Amino acid sequence: MAKRAYQADVVPIRLDKAEGAPLFRQLYIALRDAILSGQLVAGARLPATRAMATSLDVARNTVITAYEQLRVEGYLEGKVGSGTVVARDLPVDYPMVGGPRERPSSRVAPARRRDRRLTAQAINAVEFIGRTPRRGDGAFEIDTPALDALPLETLRRLLTPKLRTDFRRLLTASDPAGIEPLRRAIAEWAQASRGITCSAEQVVVTAGGQHGIDLVARALLVAGDVASVEDPGDPFVRTLLRGLGADVIGIPVDDEGMAVETLLATGASARLVHITPSNHFPLGGTMPMARRMALLNWAQKTGAIVLEDDCDSEFRYSSRPLAALKALDGADNVVYVGTFSRIILPSLRLGYLILPEDLVAPVVAIRSLTDRHPPPIEQLLIAEFMLNGHFSTHVRRMRKLYADRQQMLVAALRRELDDLFEIRPAGAGMHIIGWLPRGWNDLALARLAASKGLVLRPVSPFYYKRTPRPGVMLGHASVTTGQLRNGIRLLTKTVAEYRATTGMRSNAAQ
Repeated sequence: MAKRAYQADVVPIRLDKAEGAPLFRQLYIALRDAILSGQLVAGARLPATRAMATSLDVARNTVITAYEQLRVEGYLEGKVGSGTVVARDLPVDYPMVGGPRERPSSRVAPARRRDRRLTAQAINAVEFIGRTPRRGDGAFEIDTPALDALPLETLRRLLTPKLRTDFRRLLTASDPAGIEPLRRAIAEWAQASRGITCSAEQVVVTAGGQHGIDLVARALLVAGDVASVEDPGDPFVRTLLRGLGADVIGIPVDDEGMAVETLLATGASARLVHITPSNHFPLGGTMPMARRMALLNWAQKTGAIVLEDDCDSEFRYSSRPLAALKALDGADNVVYVGTFSRIILPSLRLGYLILPEDLVAPVVAIRSLTDRHPPPIEQLLIAEFMLNGHFSTHVRRMRKLYADRQQMLVAALRRELDDLFEIRPAGAGMHIIGWLPRGWNDLALARLAASKGLVLRPVSPFYYKRTPRPGVMLGHASVTTGQLRNGIRLLTKTVAEYRATTGMRSNAAQ
């Protein structure tokens, strides 16, 4: 099929209908690269969607979809029909990051990458291996997917023939990086869904996202190194980093995620930064493009590693999933952390890392000295699930289901407990937050709920140095209609008992 080209001022846009990538995705990438490279400058007006579609010989909806995704991610401003321009709030120096690009088959690593300091544990692990390694009711639990919608029959049908033909090989498989089919499937998924260009050799299969963070931290940090985390943010990460001897610094979080300007002012010596930019955990919210580019520029200048923790951004309800921070990383400073536990089944304990090339060997070597290798049968099951197209179908189904269940939960809370909780629907993820009135103790409320068999996750432990705001996290992904009815009944009873014993009032009464 002949290629079509459109000249937007000095920016050639070429779409190839013979490629596997959807046309809207090709157009999105072409425009995004032009913005990141400086070819399309801030304030530059883009052609109307109808004119662009006519010139490229594509459907207008193709152009609208690409424009809308770029607008959601902060590259464009304006609305379809009223003019669209390149966003004016991108950092002045954003082109220095290099932007997303195809990785050459061979390249000379920058001096900073060649000289990256590793821990003695990482170095000794590589030397030891002797080779470069091959690549109660729980109604409101926040990290449990919809087990009632798990495609059990599909999983069984995929695994059964493999057990017949490959059982002996599976029992002896022991690659610490993970089996090649799964690493290849992850690399393809990351490209298609998150815009990350990587090879299977850069993927390391882990025992979940937390395990991946632990492996990277062990490879990079020595006692006294500075590590920056979000405040509020995941207390597991803080505990892990402190356990490795790091000096942990909390960076404030607002409605747009980590305040990167504070990091730049206080974290010049940080060796590692943990961040949840696509859907902040636990508060929600997406980091805008200006902050993302400022963070990447800072990492390139300092040589720091950014740990992009992306546990549930697939479930975005107001727009398509955003491109990952790793997709913008032209200097190999971002480690992408993903997990299957929240998407498919928590008991799988499977996740993955997408690593800079020079971190693959030490991370895999450390893994081989701790828990040896991921379980091969579970890996094969997920590989088959992904490579046969079922994983993307499952994510789409769950996205719709979770959006419906969130609406159901929000409606029930507003109907039954509107005088207590301040509720805002979340644009992504698997939980919402019910903010409590001033003076309430969310830990005490959660303990009281647990005594009645109800799972509530208090928000205050997620704060580090900042004064916490009381609230509880309410998961909606696994909440069936029956569980919701019972959960709301128990929650109402818990709140009434808490009020009776403490004398605390509602939001409306304060």
